[in-house]
Amino acid sequence: MPAEIRKTLLHIENTLIEGGKVAATPLKLIAAMAVIKNPWAGQGFVEDLSPAIRDCAPGLGQILTDMILDAAGSGERVEGYGKSAIVGLDGEVEHASALIHTLHFGNIFREAVGAKSYLSFCNTRGPANAPLMIPLMDKDDGGRRSHYLTIQTSIADAPAADEIVIALGASIGGRPHHRIGDRYQDLKELGHDADNPAAV
Repeated sequence: MPAEIRKTLLHIENTLIEGGKVAATPLKLIAAMAVIKNPWAGQGFVEDLSPAIRDCAPGLGQILTDMILDAAGSGERVEGYGKSAIVGLDGEVEHASALIHTLHFGNIFREAVGAKSYLSFCNTRGPANAPLMIPLMDKDDGGRRSHYLTIQTSIADAPAADEIVIALGASIGGRPHHRIGDRYQDLKELGHDADNPAAV
């Protein structure tokens, strides 16, 4: 069965002033969220999660991606992206992970925005109104620190104990006055190779 969705929510945040200085280009952060019935609720320990993953993940990926694209205007406008899930207290973190850490979910968003990098993520367990954190990174360049961002919000009545909150996040722009460079300058200073940043 497809995911049983209780409600969807759209969070849009525009930063016009940061650090007391007007942003030359405002930063837009977008979060698309769905509150769903945990498909494994009441079943005890489920060994094989894959049937419900295949039933639920593609539809959730499409619904949330469409919400992001509608708010952003197009996939091309999206610069940073990420995903997150919170499972209610009667579920396992594995349940939250199952629905976002699958290509049946993430590839829909990735392809829609033309991304090359992996989707940064957060998966937690919590009660209603638990903080929803969606870490973002540049959709094409994982070393572009200007787009290391986090969307933080919450849903007052979700997740219930038998629910999961599933979310996608996007940014149009990076931090307004980013000035810490990117990881490539650090690697150059340290004499490390980009393919082996820890020099191990």
